[in-house]
Amino acid sequence: MALTRREFIKLTGMGLAASSLGVMGFGASGVAQAAAVRPFKLTHATETRNTCTYCSVACGILIYSMGDKAKNARSNIIHIEGDPDHPVNRGTLCPKGSALLDIVHAPTRLKAPRYREPGGTEFREVTWDFALDRIARLMKDDRDKHFIATNAAGTTVNRWTSTGMLAASASSSETAYLTWKVARSLGMVVFDNQARV
Repeated sequence: MALTRREFIKLTGMGLAASSLGVMGFGASGVAQAAAVRPFKLTHATETRNTCTYCSVACGILIYSMGDKAKNARSNIIHIEGDPDHPVNRGTLCPKGSALLDIVHAPTRLKAPRYREPGGTEFREVTWDFALDRIARLMKDDRDKHFIATNAAGTTVNRWTSTGMLAASASSSETAYLTWKVARSLGMVVFDNQARV
């Protein structure tokens, strides 16, 4: 096929114009292709909404897992992405949030509490019941020992000044309210949030 220089420039211009229309959104091929590919990856996955646990921003995430939800069956998380309906991040995630899937499947991730005895050098895996009972016992003993019911003038103050609480920043307003109530009802005056750390 013999083309003159003028015909070659016309043909190139028409090709450029046609591809520019697609880039500007007039061609629906890109949208159609994306709509056709996406459902295949997550067709049988279960979608769960959650909050990213990294920092104080509390971005919304969508967690996709495979599994039939049968009793005694373990689900496997296969994909994590930003929640486009979440008002904080509107579907975007920072690099740490984007790496959540790697964190979930990391072989070094702790899945049970560990305990090191006083003076010991090694951690050993313990049950949740043991860990929570031990924390509760130590808190109770410390509160009984250091609780201040009244000040020097005899005014009721109900203070527990030897222990503090560091709360999570990626929690809902309701959870933050309940955490605050629990800490204050115990008499804790040292109370801070992860967002300030």
